[in-house]
Amino acid sequence: MRTRAVHWQKLWPIVTAGLMLLNGCGANKTVLEEIVEQVYTVEPNTDLSIHNRDGAVLVYGSDGNELHVRSTKKAYSRERLKQIAIDVSTKPGAVSVTAKFPPQTRWALSDHSGTVDCTIVVPATANITALDLNSGEVLVDSMRGREVHGWLRDGRIFAQNCFTNLDLTMDRGTLTLSYDWWQQEVFSADVRVAQGNAWIFLPTDAAFRLLAHSAHGNIANDFNTIASSRSSSARGMNIDQIINGGGSATIQIRLGKGNIKIAEANP
Repeated sequence: MRTRAVHWQKLWPIVTAGLMLLNGCGANKTVLEEIVEQVYTVEPNTDLSIHNRDGAVLVYGSDGNELHVRSTKKAYSRERLKQIAIDVSTKPGAVSVTAKFPPQTRWALSDHSGTVDCTIVVPATANITALDLNSGEVLVDSMRGREVHGWLRDGRIFAQNCFTNLDLTMDRGTLTLSYDWWQQEVFSADVRVAQGNAWIFLPTDAAFRLLAHSAHGNIANDFNTIASSRSSSARGMNIDQIINGGGSATIQIRLGKGNIKIAEANP
């Protein structure tokens, strides 16, 4: 590993110069944008799946019975922009939103295939059966249906005021879970980050069971009435704690490498 590191240090000036040349070639290019808006009437408990490659997916729960999809396509050329499509497929009880991109070029540094930012407003009682994003930002706000499943490879995930069964997975990045108020309901939040950090913000009167594990990192807990334990048989920190009597909710955070902060936050 040391030999590789030294070798990379020697190559870095050459790589940097190459990147400067590539950036210089595209310095005069302007990012083009096109906004697409679509509206559909859906059932209150419809199943929604969302698939995007690069960009953002922002989902807001509402009291209405309509699905609003506002997509902002971005690319460096008009041709590329036209090749990006937002496909919304509906059938009774289910809707899928898919951003379709042109094939990526072999060399990532010269790939300008574009990005899509999707803002979706859906009935709060809907279920998000799949939300997949390769790189970018995910926001899920005010959902209270049966379930929310989300996956992000690289970027940031924000989930706020979602009183539903959350299942969020991230390969690398920062995950933030927050509640401005607390509802005594049966729900769970199960979040996993392979590499990165997790921030959990909860009101003082929140009642839940807390399960937290960081294999290679630290856990800071404002609700800490008992000390966090560090396993003697394996590296890592663990918390298994009943907060304010426990209630009917469970929050579980699991990190491979990174830190967890569980903060007491009053709105």
